Amino acid sequence: MTHDVVDQTTWLKARKALMQREKEATRLQDELAEARRALPWVKIERDYRFRDLDGEHSLAELFSDRSQLVVYHFMFGSDWGEGCPSCSFWADSFDLNRIHLAARDVSLAAVSEASPEKLDAYNRRMGWTFRWFSEVGSGFNRDFKVTFEQEEIDAGSRVYNFGTSAFPATQAPGVSVFYKNEAGDVFHTYSAYARGLDILNAAYQYLDLVPKGRDEKALPHPHAWVRRHDSYGKTGTLGQ
Repeated sequence: MTHDVVDQTTWLKARKALMQREKEATRLQDELAEARRALPWVKIERDYRFRDLDGEHSLAELFSDRSQLVVYHFMFGSDWGEGCPSCSFWADSFDLNRIHLAARDVSLAAVSEASPEKLDAYNRRMGWTFRWFSEVGSGFNRDFKVTFEQEEIDAGSRVYNFGTSAFPATQAPGVSVFYKNEAGDVFHTYSAYARGLDILNAAYQYLDLVPKGRDEKALPHPHAWVRRHDSYGKTGTLGQ
C-alpha cells in the first residue's frame, strides 16, 4: 500500500480542511436524527406473539418496564442450523450497549423466525445474554419486510428496504423502533434496512478510520470476510 507522505504542517492543513467537512456531516447527522424523531407513528393493531424459553409474550411485554423498544430483525430461519454471520457481527455489541440504553428508557431485543430452543443454544454459544425471541407464526418479520416467500426471491421482486431492492434470501436484516404510551398502546416509529444499519455496527465505525477502510470492494459481497467471532483463524484473534 502506497500513499502521499508529507511534513506535519502540510498534514495539519489537510486535516483541518477535512475537519470542516466532518463538522458539516455531524450537523447533517443531527438534523437527520431530529427528522427521524419527527416522523409520524403507526399504531400497532395486530396482536403479535413472541416466544422464548420462558413462554409467550406480547409485543408490549418486550418493552419490560420501559417506554421505548429497539428490535433487531436477526436473520435466523426456522430451518437454519445457526444464525447469520453478518447479523452476529452486529449482535456482538448488543449486550454492553443495552445496559446504557436501559438507563435511557430503552429496551433492546432481537427477533428471529427460528425456534426458542435454537435461539437459546446459539445465544449461549456466542456468549450473549440479550433477549432474543422467536416470532414463529406471528407474521411479525413478514409484516416488517424482513421475511419473504421463495417465490418473491425467485421472481427478483423488489421486496426489501421499503421496496427499493431485491434480496437474495428469505430472511433479511433490519431494525425497528417502537414506543409504548402510559395506556399500553404500542406505536411503530422507525425502521431501517441495508446500509441504514451501518450506524449500529461499532466495528465498521473503527474500520472507517483506518487507512484500508472496510476494504470490501474486491469481495463478492461486502460481508464476505465476516466470520462468527468464534470462527476466525489465528490472524483474526486478539493478541495475534
